[in-house]
Amino acid sequence: MMAYRRLRFALAIMLMPVALAHASAQDDAYIAGYAAGVLKHGLKLDMPPLNVRDGVITLPSGSLKAAEQAEAVQLLSEIPGVNAVKISQATRTQSKDDTSGAFQVPGDETVSGTETIMLPTGLLPSGHLFKPLLADPRWAHFSAAYRNHQNNNFDGKDIGAVSFGETIPFYRANIGQSTAQWEAGLQAGVFSDFNLGASSSDLVNTDFIASLYSSLRVGQFSAFARIFHQSSHLGDEFLLRKIDSKFERVNLSYEGLDLRLSYELPFGVRIYGGGGGLFHREPSDLKIWSTQYGVEFRSPWRIDFAAMRPVAAVDIKNFEENKWNTDVSARAGVEFENSTVLGRKLQIVVEYYNGFSPSGQFYNDKVEYVGLGAHYFF
Repeated sequence: MMAYRRLRFALAIMLMPVALAHASAQDDAYIAGYAAGVLKHGLKLDMPPLNVRDGVITLPSGSLKAAEQAEAVQLLSEIPGVNAVKISQATRTQSKDDTSGAFQVPGDETVSGTETIMLPTGLLPSGHLFKPLLADPRWAHFSAAYRNHQNNNFDGKDIGAVSFGETIPFYRANIGQSTAQWEAGLQAGVFSDFNLGASSSDLVNTDFIASLYSSLRVGQFSAFARIFHQSSHLGDEFLLRKIDSKFERVNLSYEGLDLRLSYELPFGVRIYGGGGGLFHREPSDLKIWSTQYGVEFRSPWRIDFAAMRPVAAVDIKNFEENKWNTDVSARAGVEFENSTVLGRKLQIVVEYYNGFSPSGQFYNDKVEYVGLGAHYFF
């Protein structure tokens, strides 16, 4: 009997992805029918069958006027289960087996053009107008990584790094009757480093970051501005080990403003850049200005049976405090996604960093490491 139960449990686990995929397909079919009814009865629009995949509706703009387009997006985004609405500028084509001149929905090889993503609006909406920065060592998200330091400027060479945090939009709205949207919310994160070579895997340093942010998106362009606080704290075990040494603790704490601009190019390429400054800082002689820029690649081609795609990113920062020297963070690997559960994504990446340490107390120390990390994004 026990063996039979175990067999049933194993079969259930193995068949779960199939069941989820089937449920997702059923949900998409339901949403497509619901959307057609909403457009017909709400706006008197007779549209060709809409393409829905993983809760994302693709709306062909066609001859829709700006006001009709904005109203259609608003109605469609309010449908239960819809994660986003894509406005497609795709062209009308015919296949060899189709002489009706029907619109070829995205997903077909015959589609050409560009797409604009519109996310649900209102209180506590899903998604983000400004996508996460994949290689930024201080972008708030959940992660765990092993890092091997190539020099002795940090506390040990074998370091475990974890982070806990998220970007939470509180409110999102459309801007007029355009495809522009804005949102405001909270971003917060905790970043900790542990010395795995110490007898008790000592906590070395923890950085706390909290901010109020606002972001904007128009087509492939997006912007992210925030007012933030960061403070840095050393671990008790680390301090006890250093009590007889010449290590000088720094009470690092500051507030600042920064802005990042991003543009998404074809074939999954994204570029971004920006900068910021501090308006309250401790120690008081901490320099004010910094810049940040980078490039990302998230493959538009997904291996469907594994829900996996390649990703790569490089993030570069320069701080006035460190005489504008370049800090480089690079990551490359694969991304697994489950769009049926709030569009969550897990990345397994190889990491490389060379520059001044992003760990608060060690901001004047040059470090270099290679590692392997798991990064989880909503």
